Amino acid sequence: MPSTVAVLRAEPATVHHAVAQAMEAARWQQAMTPGADVALKVNLGWDVLLPGAVSAPWVVEGVIRTLRGRVGRIYLVESDQVVVNAEVALRKTGLDRVCREHGVEWVNMSRGRFVLVEDPSRLALRRVHIPEILTRTELITIPLMKTHNKTVITGAIKNQWGCLQTLRHNYHPVLNEALVDINTLVKPRFAVMDATIGLEGDGPKSGRPREVGLVLASRDIVALDAVAARTMGFDPAAIAHIQWCERYGLGTADLACIEVVGEQAEPLARPFVPARHNAVSWLEWVLRRSAVRRLAFETPLFRLFCWGTRRYYDLWDLAIGRRLRAEVMAHSGYAPQWRGRVPAE
Repeated sequence: MPSTVAVLRAEPATVHHAVAQAMEAARWQQAMTPGADVALKVNLGWDVLLPGAVSAPWVVEGVIRTLRGRVGRIYLVESDQVVVNAEVALRKTGLDRVCREHGVEWVNMSRGRFVLVEDPSRLALRRVHIPEILTRTELITIPLMKTHNKTVITGAIKNQWGCLQTLRHNYHPVLNEALVDINTLVKPRFAVMDATIGLEGDGPKSGRPREVGLVLASRDIVALDAVAARTMGFDPAAIAHIQWCERYGLGTADLACIEVVGEQAEPLARPFVPARHNAVSWLEWVLRRSAVRRLAFETPLFRLFCWGTRRYYDLWDLAIGRRLRAEVMAHSGYAPQWRGRVPAE
């Protein structure tokens, strides 16, 4: 039986309805245990509000509204990064308001309890600490449609990167293997991709917001990413982590074996601009392949690298991000969600 990916048009006034339709079309209830507690993994990979780079309220609200009354407790989960405070990101995006209004409990996985999992048969994560919250909930991942300077795109597969501990950057040299392992360990049951506003160019942070107006949903995270990649103008067969995850049984990447329902998932008339290395990612790439790798990443000098990384992104936001944010707020129909308004459905 082919994997199903639902692709729905999500105009600003119909986002909640589109999310519900997409989830129903992808048969979300078949993926979940009735009454089970659910963790919603959002993307708060930057504590600066740039639409398309971080999760937005309306799609998350749409997922919560669809689940309400048909599952147990609902948690919103994300982790810190070495230069990103998820608590600040929660407030900047307005997702703190979503949690309050819908009775959803926020869990910063970096600050909670962990469970040690050891398995020598894993590809990379043979000894890893998994957030305890993910051992007693069923996971729904809510990624964005974004480009990425290490993985071409970041979507339903890559979103679980944030389920690793804060120093997860140490797995960058074995990124494909680690993505197979973390998704095998935390087992996302369902995915809803927010492609209302995506991010093209130098993602996952310093890219350009791109209005797409879609919501995608699937029980198969690999199939969803394959369809998303094609929509963005990329060939999923050329994206390593998608192919690795298919090879290890996490889903289907062959577009010929994927049933798309709703909108026809044709490539956009103008493909997404791919990501290039910015100064930070380029420097990390060089250092990890150099003789000073241990000195750079395993000594107190790493704090200097983190300080420089934070300053780089702060300056980028001041010079470029602020203007991009203002353009979205002035011209996009999706902008009211960051002012606390609900779509007029």
